Amino acid sequence: MPESGHLEGTAHLHRQRVYFDDTDAGGVVYHASYLRFAERARTEMMRLLGLDHPRMMAERGVVLAVRRAAIDYLRPARLDDVLVVRSEVTAVGGASIELRQEVRLDRDGGAVLARLDVKLACMALGGGAARLPEDIRGLLVNFFTGDRN
Repeated sequence: MPESGHLEGTAHLHRQRVYFDDTDAGGVVYHASYLRFAERARTEMMRLLGLDHPRMMAERGVVLAVRRAAIDYLRPARLDDVLVVRSEVTAVGGASIELRQEVRLDRDGGAVLARLDVKLACMALGGGAARLPEDIRGLLVNFFTGDRN
């Protein structure tokens, strides 16, 4: 799988390995590490779509910030496991993006370990909410619907 992952239908898949700093003393992934896994996958999804953060900040003066994240922990991941984070845009608003992300094992049939529902808010660099630039919004809507033309 390429560094930024790959697109599969309307989903983005990103592979990551569990390192020691992701775990507690017993080698089980610490609960907050799932937020980092999801953040890395979302960042790479946006990069693959041509919406990397440095360009969005420099060219559009906006950044995406997590407004809400709800996580269901279903099974533990462990030290040295290889995970696949599946990210799918579920809604695009005027100033927000909603995603469903699943952290899965890259073995054992892709067992789901954690499920996240995330809402991102578009923010102006100077602070405060901002509308999603129309071209970015259009690209995300096209990705969400599977229309990549």
